[in-house]
Amino acid sequence: MFDKIAEVSLLYDFYGELLTNRQRDAMQLYHEENLSLSEIAQEFSISRQGVHDALKNAEKALYEYEQKLGLVSKFAKTRQAVEQIDSRLDQIIEENSDHQKLIGQLADIKGIIDKLDE
Repeated sequence: MFDKIAEVSLLYDFYGELLTNRQRDAMQLYHEENLSLSEIAQEFSISRQGVHDALKNAEKALYEYEQKLGLVSKFAKTRQAVEQIDSRLDQIIEENSDHQKLIGQLADIKGIIDKLDE
């Protein structure tokens, strides 16, 4: 599905607000600000091991939320389906180049799909 870093980032995007403030802060500094464990430890005035544990507990919580709610999985499936629909629309437009009204209607649908990615 996704590589580990991308997967954790996506899980954080969906479920980050459900973490504790400390877990959320540690995740932001580590994954978004790219700070090292030592730098985060200094920021929080805790041990490097404490930061490591906070990050692992946060990741564990994110995976548990996904296991219960499945929002990231549903998002990935929906995105894949939309890409397939978009591709199929391109094929139908190409096969019906002499039907301008149909092409216009299909282009409108493609416009709606394109707005989903914005």
